[in-house]
Amino acid sequence: MPILKDLKICWTLLAAVIMTACTVGPKYNRPTALKSEPVPEEFTMNGVVWKAAQPGAAKPRGQWWKKFGDSQLDQLEEIAGANNQTLAGSVAALAEARDLVTEARSQLFPQVSFNPSYERLRTSKNAEASGVAVGTPYTYNLFTAPANLAWEIDLWGRVRQQTASARAQMQAAQEDLESLKLLIQAELAEDYFTLRAQDAEIQVLIDTAHAYQRSLDLTVNRRKGGVATDLDVSQAETQLRTTEAEIPALRLQRIEMLHAVAALCGKSAVDFQIAERPPEELPNMQGPGVVPSDWLQRRPDIAAAERRVAAANANIGVAETAFYPSVTFNAAAGFQSVNADTFLHWPSRVWSLGPSVNLPLFTGGFNRAQLRAAESAYDQAVANYRQTAISAFQDVEDELAAQDLLASELAGQNAALTSAQHTLEVANNRYRAGLVTYLEVVTAQSAELDLQRTVVELEGERRVAAVALVKALGGGWE
Repeated sequence: MPILKDLKICWTLLAAVIMTACTVGPKYNRPTALKSEPVPEEFTMNGVVWKAAQPGAAKPRGQWWKKFGDSQLDQLEEIAGANNQTLAGSVAALAEARDLVTEARSQLFPQVSFNPSYERLRTSKNAEASGVAVGTPYTYNLFTAPANLAWEIDLWGRVRQQTASARAQMQAAQEDLESLKLLIQAELAEDYFTLRAQDAEIQVLIDTAHAYQRSLDLTVNRRKGGVATDLDVSQAETQLRTTEAEIPALRLQRIEMLHAVAALCGKSAVDFQIAERPPEELPNMQGPGVVPSDWLQRRPDIAAAERRVAAANANIGVAETAFYPSVTFNAAAGFQSVNADTFLHWPSRVWSLGPSVNLPLFTGGFNRAQLRAAESAYDQAVANYRQTAISAFQDVEDELAAQDLLASELAGQNAALTSAQHTLEVANNRYRAGLVTYLEVVTAQSAELDLQRTVVELEGERRVAAVALVKALGGGWE
C-alpha cells in the first residue's frame, strides 16, 4: 500500500538520522579551586593538626547547634527552620529549578497536540476554485480535527546540554538552600549568644550596683561618725549612679538583639520574648579537622559555585549546536470536511508526514556572538568559584585562629580579674582602717568592673567564634 510504503521510507530516514546523533561542546572537568597554587592538604594552628573528616556536598549538616547544650537555642532553631520567610523563598526557588529541569528534558520527546477548528470561508471572486467558474464567489464551511506531532531530533545534543545545564542549576539552587539554612542557623546562634552575653553583662552591672550601694551606705555611716569625708560620700555615690545609668543602655541593646532573633524566627517583635538569664557554660567544642579537598565539597556555597560552572560549561555546548543543522520530524493526521455530516467519515481523513531541516547559512554573527558570550559566562563562573574557595580558606583560617587566641585572651583576662578582685579587697580594708581615701577604692572598683565586663564579652565572643567556625566548615560534623 502507498501509505505503508511512505511510512517505511520516513521511519528509515528517521532511524538513520537518529543513529548519527552526537553531543557537541566541551566535556566538563571540575576546575581547580586555586588557579596557580596547590590546595593545602590540611589546616594547622599552633602545631595542632585538624585531621580529615568525611563530609560531602548536599548532605544534611545535622543539628550542630545542639553541641552547645542550650535548650532555649534548640527551640529557637526549630522555630526559625519552620517559619523563616527568606528560607521559605529559597525552598520555592529550588522547586522552580526542579520544574525547569523537567521543562528542558521535555524537549527530548515528541510534542503532540490536538487542534480541532471550524471556519466559515468565502473564496475570492477573482480566483479560480475547483468546480467554480472564475468570477463566481463560493462560500462554504470547513471542519478540521487534526492531531499534530513535532519532534526535533536532538542530533547534536542541544536538548541534552540544556537539560544538563538546568540540572546543574537545580543542584546549585539546592546548595543555595543549604547555604541559606546554614547562614540563618549560624546568625540565629550568634545573635542568641550575643543576647546571652548582654544578659550576663546586665547582671554584672546589677550585682556591681548592689555592691556599690552597700559601699555608699558604709561611707555615709562613716561620714556620720566623722571618719569619712563628704568627698568620700560623693565619690561613692558617683560610682553608684554611673553604674546604674549604664544598665538602660545595655537593656536597649538587648531589646534590639531580641528583635533580630524574632525576625530570624519569622515572628513579630511585638510579643516575642526571651527571659533574661546568664549563658550556660560553653562546652569544649572539638573541631572536626577538615582536609580541604573534602571540605571544598562540604561547604554549600562552594558546591553551588562549582555547579554553576558545570551549567555554564553545558551552555557552551548549547551555543555550539546553533552552528549545525536541526532536523524536525513532523506528522499530522485527522479529518477535514466542508460538511458536518461527513466530517468524521473515513474518506474525510487527511494526513502528512515528513522531516524538515533547518541549516543556518548566515546569521549576521548572531551564533558566534552567543558562543563567545557562553564562553565568557563560563570564565566568569570559574573565577567566582575560585574566589569563593579562596574566601572559604580565609574564613577557616580566621576562625581557627580565633578559637586559639580568644581562649588565651580569656585566660589572661580571668587572671587579671582575680588580681583586680584581690586589689579591691585590699583597698576596702585599707579604707576601713583609715589608711587611704575613698579614691583608691573607686579606682579598684572601676578596674574590677571593667575586667568583669571584658570577661563576659570575651565569653560571648568565644561562643560567636565557635558558631563562626561551624559556618566556615560548612556545618556540623560527626
